Parts: sequence; structure tokens; C-alpha cells
Amino acid sequence: MGKVAVITGGAQGIGKGIAERLGNDGFKIVISDMNIDLAQETVKEFKEANIDALAVKGNVSKQDEQFAVVKEAVDKFGSVDVFINNAGIDQVEAVEDITPENLEKIFNVNVFGTVYGTQAAAKQMKKQDNGGKIINACSIAGKTAFELLGAYSATKFAVHGLTQVSAKELAQFNIKVNAYCPGIVGTGMWDRIDEGMVEYKGMKQGEAWQEQVDNIPLQRSQTPEDVASLVSYLASSDADYMTGQAINIDGGIEVH
Repeated sequence: MGKVAVITGGAQGIGKGIAERLGNDGFKIVISDMNIDLAQETVKEFKEANIDALAVKGNVSKQDEQFAVVKEAVDKFGSVDVFINNAGIDQVEAVEDITPENLEKIFNVNVFGTVYGTQAAAKQMKKQDNGGKIINACSIAGKTAFELLGAYSATKFAVHGLTQVSAKELAQFNIKVNAYCPGIVGTGMWDRIDEGMVEYKGMKQGEAWQEQVDNIPLQRSQTPEDVASLVSYLASSDADYMTGQAINIDGGIEVH
């Protein structure tokens, strides 16, 4: 179909799962990641699977780099039809222990990065006859706060709000903005969260993870492919009438 999808933080974890799924859906893929070596390895893997892909080094917390990623995507493939603000970082700290440095770091990536990615994508999509889709990484922690994830939850609540505002402002340009809200996904991020819980709660390694998994009604942890299936829908023409939504895909942890 010739459409182009940009995925920030797309070299590993959920981002890689999304990139692979969209590539198999027929999108040309642009992976933006700070780890350019890993991004290039992922692109090589994709090309061996007949997915047309490009690796671009990009720090989402830098506005100019987000715009540069979009420019490289357009220079290579001609358009940006879907932009996925996937890159994010976690932080496990009690509220009273959050330092200014850590607070600034997590907001720079999770919130500022989403704003800058939205700005860069929207500027390009306004030039295109068919508009486009911006899809943000939220979280169930962006709807219900979790203890020891105060700063992380705050950033995801912010992403939830930004998704709604952007959807309203950009609808007139046929740009839809939605978000996906994963739960307990077996990636490196949850490994780090588990380590943090060990420190704060005196748990053994893996106990925090297992405790969370045991609370999932569908009785299994989530995979990047589970998340990618929702993003595939949001990126498709089937979701052309959907905007401003933050959709849970968490195995039933948060039921509203």
C-alpha cells in the first residue's frame, strides 16, 4: 500500500513488536532509536523478512531530532502516514524519594518526547492529502496510579491528556490521535520495575513480577505482539473514525 510508519524506540521490546507487525501489514518502517546499532540490527532482520525499513538515530527528548527523524522518513519514503510515540522510560521510586534530576529525565522522555513527536508528525501530515495517524504509548498507569510508580504514572496521565487535546486540535486536518495502554508486558522495562520493587519492598527477584501476573484475569503476562495487534488496528483504515481514545490492552487488569 506504500504507507509509511515511524516508530520511536522501535529497536526492541514493544516498539520492535509494533514495527514488525506494521511491516507485515505492508507499511514501510522507520525505526527511530537512540541505540542506532541495535536499530540497524533490527532493520537488517526486517529486511531479511522482506520488510522495507530504515534506521534513524533519534533522541525523543530533543525537539530538533524528532523533526529530523520525520525529514529522513520523508526523504526516504515520501510521507509519514503513521507516527508512533512509543519510546519511554520507567522509574521506581517512592514519591518522597523522587529527585529533581529523575523527575526531569522521565518527563523529558515520556512527555516532552510525545509532544515533540506529535509536533513533527502533525507538521508533515498537514502537507499530505490524506492526513495521518499519531499513536501514543500510554499505560494502564495513565488511568490508575500504581504505588512506587508515581513519576511514571504522572507522565502517562499527561500522555493520556495530550492524546485527547491533540485529537481535538488536529481533527480538522484529518489527523487522528489515539493511544494504547498496555499492562504487564514481559520486556526489559518490567525487569527494571521488578528490580526496583525488590529494593523498596524487600521482595526476591521475580516476586513483584509474579505478583502482578497473578492478578491478570487472563492468567498470563502480555507480549509485545499483544500490544502490536491493537496498534495495527489503530493504524489501519478500520480505525478511521476513532480519535482521542486511550485503549486498555492489559488482559483485564483495569476493567471500566
